[in-house]
Amino acid sequence: MLDVGCLMLATMVPELQKQHEDMGAYEMIQNLKEIYEGQARQERYETSRALFQCKMNEGSPVGAHVIKMMGYIQTLEKLGFPLKNELATDVILQSLSDSFKPFVLNFNMNEINKTLPQLVGMLRTAEGNMKKNSSKSVLMVREENRKKKAKSKGNGKSKPKENDALKLENGISKDRKCFYCEKSGH
Repeated sequence: MLDVGCLMLATMVPELQKQHEDMGAYEMIQNLKEIYEGQARQERYETSRALFQCKMNEGSPVGAHVIKMMGYIQTLEKLGFPLKNELATDVILQSLSDSFKPFVLNFNMNEINKTLPQLVGMLRTAEGNMKKNSSKSVLMVREENRKKKAKSKGNGKSKPKENDALKLENGISKDRKCFYCEKSGH
């Protein structure tokens, strides 16, 4: 039968082997715990800090943002501090940019329960729909401006346009003739 201590020593780097060669298995485990526990705590601190401070920039791709956050969540799980799916989802939704507020409201109102990969898919779909809708709204604004211009041209009278340097006061522009009576300076 193999000695557990010998097996542990065989898997260690030479520096650790020298340090632990006179110890039994239990003593080796306790010593290794002391050595590496501080590093694990620091890594957990840094990872959780990065996760909870993560904020998506407006206009950046949502998929890359959420996948980065999922990496932090998986790292915490490997360190022995898993987040439940509901909390992980909340942290991700809270990190999204303001343009995703309608999505988050809908998600919470409908009490949607999805895995993180499913959430990424939903967010990518929502992002694509927002891009489509934003280009349509720009076209609608342009169409409204065209309609207003067409209406103003149809009555035969046009108002003088405001010059950047000159402002209209009571129908009279500075350094120009009166719009109504064609006289200057009154």
